[in-house]
Amino acid sequence: MEQWNGFKGKAWQNEVNVRDFIQANYTQFDGTDEFLAGPTEATTKLWDQVMELNQQERDNGGVLDMDTKVVSTITSHGPGYLNKELETVVGFQTEKPFKRSLQPFGGIRMSEQAAEAYGYEIDPEISHIFRDYRKTHNQGVFDAYTPEMRAARRSGVITGLPDAYGRGRIIGDYRRVALYGVDFLIKEKQKDLFNCGNGTMSDDVIRQREELNEQLRALNELKELGTIYGFDISQPATNAKEAFQWLYLGYLAAIKEQNGAAMSLGRTSTFLDIYVERDLQNGVLTEEEAQEIVDHFVMKLRLVKFARTPDYNALFSGDPTWVTESIGGIGEDGRHMVTKNSFRFLHTLSNLGPAPEPNLTVLWSTRLPHNFKTFCAKMSIQTSAIQYENDDVMRPHWGDDYGIACCVSAMRIGKQMQFFGARANLAKTLLYAINGGVDEKSKAQVGPKYQPITSEYLAYDEVVEKYDAMMDWITELYLNTLNIIHYMHDKYSYERIEMALQDTDILRTMATGIAGFSVAVDSLSAIKYAKVKTVRDENGIVEDYIIEGDYPKYGNNDDRVDEIAVNLLKTFMTKVKRNKTYRDAKHTTSILTITSNVVYGKKTGNTPDGRRAGQPFAPGANPMHGRDTHGALASLSSVAKIPYDYSLDGISNTFSIVPKALGRDEATQEENLATMLDGYAAKGGHHLNINVFNRDTLLDAQAHPEKYPQLTIRVSGYAVNFIKLTKEQQDDVIARTMHESM
Repeated sequence: MEQWNGFKGKAWQNEVNVRDFIQANYTQFDGTDEFLAGPTEATTKLWDQVMELNQQERDNGGVLDMDTKVVSTITSHGPGYLNKELETVVGFQTEKPFKRSLQPFGGIRMSEQAAEAYGYEIDPEISHIFRDYRKTHNQGVFDAYTPEMRAARRSGVITGLPDAYGRGRIIGDYRRVALYGVDFLIKEKQKDLFNCGNGTMSDDVIRQREELNEQLRALNELKELGTIYGFDISQPATNAKEAFQWLYLGYLAAIKEQNGAAMSLGRTSTFLDIYVERDLQNGVLTEEEAQEIVDHFVMKLRLVKFARTPDYNALFSGDPTWVTESIGGIGEDGRHMVTKNSFRFLHTLSNLGPAPEPNLTVLWSTRLPHNFKTFCAKMSIQTSAIQYENDDVMRPHWGDDYGIACCVSAMRIGKQMQFFGARANLAKTLLYAINGGVDEKSKAQVGPKYQPITSEYLAYDEVVEKYDAMMDWITELYLNTLNIIHYMHDKYSYERIEMALQDTDILRTMATGIAGFSVAVDSLSAIKYAKVKTVRDENGIVEDYIIEGDYPKYGNNDDRVDEIAVNLLKTFMTKVKRNKTYRDAKHTTSILTITSNVVYGKKTGNTPDGRRAGQPFAPGANPMHGRDTHGALASLSSVAKIPYDYSLDGISNTFSIVPKALGRDEATQEENLATMLDGYAAKGGHHLNINVFNRDTLLDAQAHPEKYPQLTIRVSGYAVNFIKLTKEQQDDVIARTMHESM
C-alpha cells in the first residue's frame, strides 16, 4: 500500500500486529527538550476558547449542556467543532463541545439522576423505552443480586462497584485504525467469525458469534463516523495529520458509545511519532506543525465529557475520564522507547497549561535516557500532572506494548481487557472479624454470624485467626458479586467498538481491589505491638478502641509493620484466587482507592489504629496521613516493599513534597527528583503520583478558586483540577503528608 511507503518490516503488513510495526520503525531520541516548539496562533486561540467554555461550565454549576433526547451511539450526532478552520484534529461526542451525551444502556435511573442533578430532565419517551422495553446493565445486575450482596454493598464492606456506572478499563487498540484502515480490520474480524462455531454450539461459542457480529456492525459505524467528519477511514492514514485523526476517531467512537469509569487511550505517542518522523524527513511537516497537531489532539482528549450522578462524583471526584496515555518504557530488545513525541506530549502541559487529562503516564525505567528523566522531573515540578509507573516490574509480565487502563492497571494493547471490580474494604472487614460479622455503624448482621471477640484487650493471634475467616467470606462474596456485574455488562452494555479493536481471543482479568489497606495494617500493628482496649456499647458490640503504648506505623521503613502489610496482601490475594471467575478471567488485585478513600472512610467506624469513625482512609497504598514521619525516602521504601507479583492490577502511591526539599535551584530539584524516581523503581516500587507544591498554595486555591483555573494535583491514580474537588475532598488532600525533607 502506498500509505506504508518508507515503513520497514513485513509481519505487520500481513496480520494485525501493531507492536511489530512499532519495533521495526520507531526512532529513539536521546536529546534534550531544546527542539520543542511553542503554541501556534491557532492553538492559542482554540485554548482561549476552551478556557472561556470552562469558565461558563463552572458558572453553570459544573455542566454547560446535556443531551436529553438523543441516545448516544457511534453515529448518533452530526459533526461538532470548536473552530473548524483552526482545528487540525476534529470531533466531539455530540454536535458541539461541552455538551454531555445521553448514555442510558448502563442504567436509565443513572441517566435520569445525572440530568436531574444539573437541572435537566430526560425525555419521557426515552425513560419509557429504557424502563419498559430495553433492559439495562444496572437492572440486570440488581435482578441477580442476592440479599447478602445488597447488604454488603449498602454497608460499604464492598462498595464502589460498577453496577451503577459503566465499568470502563478496556482499551481498544485505536492505532489499528490509522495503520490498517477499517476495511482491513473488518476482513480480519470476518475471518474470525468464519472460524467460530464449526463444532459444538456451546454457550461460549454462541456468545462469541453474537459478539463478533456486534463488533463488525461497530466497525462499519466507525467508517460512517469518519464520513460524518469528511474522512475516508476505510483505508490507512497517509500522513501524520491523518494518523492522529484516524486514531482519534477510533477513540471517539468508543466514548460516544460507552461512558466507562476509565476510557483510557493506550500507548499512542511512540506509534504516532513514526508518522511524524516520516513527514519531517520528507519535508512535508515542520516541528511547529508537528507540535500543533499534538496540541490539538491532546486538547480533544482534555474535552472528553460524561454525564455523571452525584454518587459517582463522590467516588471519583473532579470529573475524571482517565484518558490515560502511556509514554516511554523499554523494549524487550533493550532499546528505550523514548521518541520526540514523548517530549511533545508532555510539552502540551506548557503549551496548553497544566490539566488532569489526558492522564499522562510515564513508564519509568532506570535505563531511560537521562535527558528525558530530567525533562519529566521538570514538568512534574512545574505542573504536578504526571504519574510514573515502573516499566521494569511490568515488562516481564506484559511485554513492551502494554498500556495503563485508568490509573495503575497494565494490559497488553489489543490483547487484554479487565473486568473492573472496585474494592473490598479490608479495614471494615477487620471490624467485622472483631464483632462477629455485625456492622459497627448500623449494628446489623451483615457478615456471617461468627463468634465475636469478647475479651477486653485484643489478642493478636485471635484477631488474625478471625480476620482470616472473615476474609474467606468477603472474597467469596466479592467475586460472586463481580461475576454478576460483568455477566450483565456483557449482556446489556457490551463495548462493541473497543472489543472490535482488540484480538478476538484475549486475556481477561478479574480486577479486584483493596481499600483501607494502611488502616488495616496499622490496626494489626497496634494490636501486636501495643495494647488495644475495646470499648463496647450496651449490646457488647465494639465501637471504639483505646491504644495503650505506641506501635510501629506503616510508612517509616520499619520491617515490623511493613511485613504485616506484605502478608495482608498475600493473604487476600491467595483467598481471591480460590474463587471461580466469569469467563475464566485471571485473578488480579490493586491497592487503589481513587478519591473514594473519603467515601470508604465515612462508611467505616473507629478502627484499632486510632483512626476516628468517618475519617478518610489514606489513598491507595499510602501510609495514613501524617504517620510517615521519617521522611520521604522512608515512606517510599515502605510502599516499595509491596510485591507487584501479588498485585498485578497495581499499587498506587501518591506522594507530595515541598519544592525546597528537592533543592535550592531548578536544576538541582530536577536531578534530585529524577534520582528519587530511579531509587524507587530500583527498589521495585510500582507507581508514584508526584505533587510538588506548598500547602499554602492549596489553601489559597481553596479560598480563591478563581485565581487557579488550571491548578492540577495528583490524587490516587489520576490528576484533577483542585478547584473541582468538594470542600471535604480538598480538606483531605490538604491534610495529607507533604514531605519537607528527603
